[in-house]
Amino acid sequence: MALPVVSPVSLALRNILFTIVVPGAGGAYVPWLILTRHGPGPAPAAWYAAPVIVIGIGLYAWCVWVFAVVGRGTPGLWDAPRRFVAVGPYRWVRNPIYIAAAIVVSGEAWLFGSLAVLEYAAGLAVACHLFVIAYEEPHLAARFGEPYETYRRAVNRWIPHLPRACSSPYPSGS
Repeated sequence: MALPVVSPVSLALRNILFTIVVPGAGGAYVPWLILTRHGPGPAPAAWYAAPVIVIGIGLYAWCVWVFAVVGRGTPGLWDAPRRFVAVGPYRWVRNPIYIAAAIVVSGEAWLFGSLAVLEYAAGLAVACHLFVIAYEEPHLAARFGEPYETYRRAVNRWIPHLPRACSSPYPSGS
């Protein structure tokens, strides 16, 4: 099935907008609200947590790149990838974008020594898990059929591992 041509500029702008609105809210704005709810925010207490945050941001950026280049879409439900994506970080784990979010917010909790932000990170992880099992997995199975089911059997939901053989309609990302 031929996919419609997607303008690279349009795709980039849609991914930037999604990133500002969704991860920007959940990974920056909400933690900032938690940290400043009783006055000025605390000063960073553990700068060695910054690389953890950078790793999470890098993983997120890699996921968005793969969704755009291979899937021709965004992480947003309203503009999801048009192709099944099983390359890049998705080769090792099915939900790396949610793992990236948990890494970023957990890193922020560590950076500021904030139990409240850590509790938010735990709640975010539970919400992501429930969303994945209640909506995302059934939706992807209905949309992509057997290639997704094969991928689901071969790749863990949350714990990354070295890739096993996985039949994909786009094994090389093309």
